[in-house]
Amino acid sequence: MRIFNIYADAKGESHIRELDIDWARSGPTGKISDPVRVSSVSFRVTDGSYDLGWHNAPRRQYIVNLEGSVEITTSDGVSRVIGPGEIILAEDTEGKGHLSKAVSGGARRSLIIPIAE
Repeated sequence: MRIFNIYADAKGESHIRELDIDWARSGPTGKISDPVRVSSVSFRVTDGSYDLGWHNAPRRQYIVNLEGSVEITTSDGVSRVIGPGEIILAEDTEGKGHLSKAVSGGARRSLIIPIAE
């Protein structure tokens, strides 16, 4: 399983990379990772006109796309479309931030899961 990680380097430039989940064990019910401590879960719907300018993640958090897609552009100029079933680990809480906008004018449903610090 892979997730998309948005992060800032020491100079504040934001980047996006793919990370593979490390599996702690596997068995008859499948593979599972070590637990990640989280603090809550929020449900979000954004409309098809969503186009958020430069911003930082408000905290380290997972964003799980359930339906619809978002285009993320980092300050290094890289853009990625994140689709249904894909996961973002947003960690660029400082620095130049990133852009987020709706793809194809459709609504997007997602889960926001802050990481417990």
